[in-house]
Amino acid sequence: MVDIFDKKKRSEIMSRIRSKNSVAEKLVFSFLESKNIYFQKHYSRVAGSPDVVLPRKRRAVFVDGDFWHGRNFNGKIRGRKAGDYWVEKIKENVKRDKRQRSVLRKSGWSVIRIWESDIIRKSTQNRQFMKIEKFLKKA
Repeated sequence: MVDIFDKKKRSEIMSRIRSKNSVAEKLVFSFLESKNIYFQKHYSRVAGSPDVVLPRKRRAVFVDGDFWHGRNFNGKIRGRKAGDYWVEKIKENVKRDKRQRSVLRKSGWSVIRIWESDIIRKSTQNRQFMKIEKFLKKA
């Protein structure tokens, strides 16, 4: 599939995408703060820089963007040619995510992954918040 934008326009669009403090992350941060749950953001001392961390409890939460982290990936790549830039990019992101979670778990961390769209979507938001709260309050 050919990009519908020229390189300059695509670069401008891509430069607006932020890896930290996304809308979904901000919603999670606000929820946790409202519950008086102490946490650290974007914890760079461990593999993958989890979005939410309780270092003493060794708990890590990743709020993953659906596109960048490959949610429903197989359905999205239908019709794309082998070697397509975005297909390869997302495949590598998914592999990296698995490696990072494995490293964390082997070093004694508990990890959960929450999808951005499940946080943003009102019908699933509360369930995801409760899942995160329960996970962080364990042991």
